[in-house]
Amino acid sequence: MPRESTLDPVDWRILQQLQDDASITNKELAARVGLPTSSCHERVRRLRELGVIMAVRAVVDPAAVGRGLQAFVAVQLRPHRRELVEAFTAAVLALPETLALYTVSGPDDFFLHVAVADSGHLHRLIVDHLTTRPEVGHAQTHLIFDRPMTAPVRPTR
Repeated sequence: MPRESTLDPVDWRILQQLQDDASITNKELAARVGLPTSSCHERVRRLRELGVIMAVRAVVDPAAVGRGLQAFVAVQLRPHRRELVEAFTAAVLALPETLALYTVSGPDDFFLHVAVADSGHLHRLIVDHLTTRPEVGHAQTHLIFDRPMTAPVRPTR
């Protein structure tokens, strides 16, 4: 992956526009950043090849598909052996309720982001799929009350 210094101001304008709305056409993107369409297409292709643009996907509102309750579950594993970590990550990533899994430092090993229908669904998920796993030593749930507040990646000063 390139260092930030290898991205020029035009690359950053392209990234800004795509982070705002990745569904725009290449023609519209080129117009917004002041490039010919062929040059813009080539820059986007290069940013993908370099791994700067990791993916383009639809963001689905969990509440709109019946999963209006979200939570972070802080998970501590007890023995820290590679095969147990791999088993845990494979199991939780296979759950349909899982939105993301973060490996973290500190007293917890993972933050699991889930979306469920209601508190009963959350309880069943934790009891049936997390705390029954032999490698899970502790799980603490944090309810999420609002949509994520995110910001685009921008150049540092």
